[in-house]
Amino acid sequence: MAPGRRRWWWLTAGIAGFALVAMVGAHARDVPKQTVLVPMSDKVRLATDVYLPAGSGKSFPVVVIRTPYDKNGMASAGQVGAQNGYVVVIQDTRGRFGSEGENLPFVGDGWAEHRDGYDTLEWVAAQPWCNGKIGTLGGSAVGITQLGEAGAGSTRITCQHISVAAPSFYPYLVFPGGIFKKSLVEDWVKSTHHSADSVAWWTKHSDYDDFWKQRDLTHRWEKVNSPAIHIGGWYDIFSQGTIDTFNGYQTQGGPKARGTQKLVMGPWTHGISQDKAGELNFPDGATPPNNVQDMGAWFEAYLKGRDTGVQRQPAVTYYVMGDVTDKSAPGNIWRTADAWPPVKATDVPYYLRTDRTISTDQPASGTPLTYAYDPQNPAPTIGGPQLTIPSGPMEQSRVEARPDVLVFSSPILARPLEVTGRVQARLWVSSDAPDTDFFVKLCDVYPDGRSINICEGQLRARFRDGFDKEHLLQPGKVYPLTVDLWSTSMIFNKGHRLRVQVTSSSAPGYDPNPNTGAAFRADTRTRVAHNTLFLSGEHASYVSLPTVPAAP
Repeated sequence: MAPGRRRWWWLTAGIAGFALVAMVGAHARDVPKQTVLVPMSDKVRLATDVYLPAGSGKSFPVVVIRTPYDKNGMASAGQVGAQNGYVVVIQDTRGRFGSEGENLPFVGDGWAEHRDGYDTLEWVAAQPWCNGKIGTLGGSAVGITQLGEAGAGSTRITCQHISVAAPSFYPYLVFPGGIFKKSLVEDWVKSTHHSADSVAWWTKHSDYDDFWKQRDLTHRWEKVNSPAIHIGGWYDIFSQGTIDTFNGYQTQGGPKARGTQKLVMGPWTHGISQDKAGELNFPDGATPPNNVQDMGAWFEAYLKGRDTGVQRQPAVTYYVMGDVTDKSAPGNIWRTADAWPPVKATDVPYYLRTDRTISTDQPASGTPLTYAYDPQNPAPTIGGPQLTIPSGPMEQSRVEARPDVLVFSSPILARPLEVTGRVQARLWVSSDAPDTDFFVKLCDVYPDGRSINICEGQLRARFRDGFDKEHLLQPGKVYPLTVDLWSTSMIFNKGHRLRVQVTSSSAPGYDPNPNTGAAFRADTRTRVAHNTLFLSGEHASYVSLPTVPAAP
């Protein structure tokens, strides 16, 4: 595995184990473990390690970790947890390492084919060493298994600690914007040694069909019924998924979930609690000043009934990014709020103009701009929400210099501008191809000319009316598209510029559209698409920024 990839593997595979060690601030000592093959409802047995605190015949609170990354690599978590009065249960998920069953990603971790998380929690609750208080723990794939347990309707969960996870596979992981997230999925499946059939198992469902709907927690929030903390980063692959899960639990969950959730959003990629993301160092960005994300405080409060203060913390803790080179610049601070979105923002349209500028004034006239997109020569993926390739905020000049990338810049800002909330683009487009893609990126241009990506989104044109329906384009016809750039919190400093990129590819992060209108990867044919962006009158394209009023 390449050096860059070893780092993300450690972050995803080790996050639960290392975090539990950090939770109690102790060093692991040898604690005897029991390995049990726990039977699921269909008689498939899952390899499960149980670490017991000292004291025969007693019952204890339990922390459950269900992982596709090998339970043996998390032994230190089990040992430290047991030393601090928790039974720690660490299980290989279906088909992984010591467990039986199909080796397909998350095949047993929900409520579709199997309910392995549900069955495991029922087994845990029936054991004499369990006192009825059960917490679940983990990040990334180990966070996704937690969401599957909650969505399956388990009543055994007392609380959850979830990092960098998503409630639905199609829009957040496999096909964001209807476009296959190539490097993430293919590299992850290969590096984790899932079945060779795994990619095909997912990609044969290129639209949002019943396969995906049966695995979508956003349709069954009422099934979740426990307090949880949701931790994510602005540049994480699941950033919007973390926010959407928090809101789903908080406002639509069961009675024990509604109003009991916490959200933490930091200036992070998929590796949380770091000062540096991509090419930028964010001041005091590693951890929030309160203890809301502390695992020790979380589990001590909910599993042992101790007042650690986490329950009184505000519902939302988030980092507002800013100019990282100017110590006097606004931003680069942690804030708290009672809900997300955290502040009253006004969605302000910033119109893209023929002269490549951006303005809040809607242009009455202007010539459309056309570029040629060749899938054999796609624009490169530079930073952003990626996993196996360089991610985070990165300088964009290499992509902005391309003729197939339209670049629009604002005048120099006379005062700081805060954007906090969901960013969307409304584009009016046409193409001479029956299908093509559109990518939109919002950037912060420093006085020295560096253009740094803030957030981005993408849409396959055939899914403009919904991901469960496909409508090809008629050549030359003008269509409206709404591109979701997900959420951010950023103060663009005075002296900076806003910048918007519009293009039709981002590889290898995303699978290039062949522009033929054929079914996903039906053949190897490609064609050049001549794509046009309209910029005036009733067809004025713009990016909508949730703008926070400046303090008086």
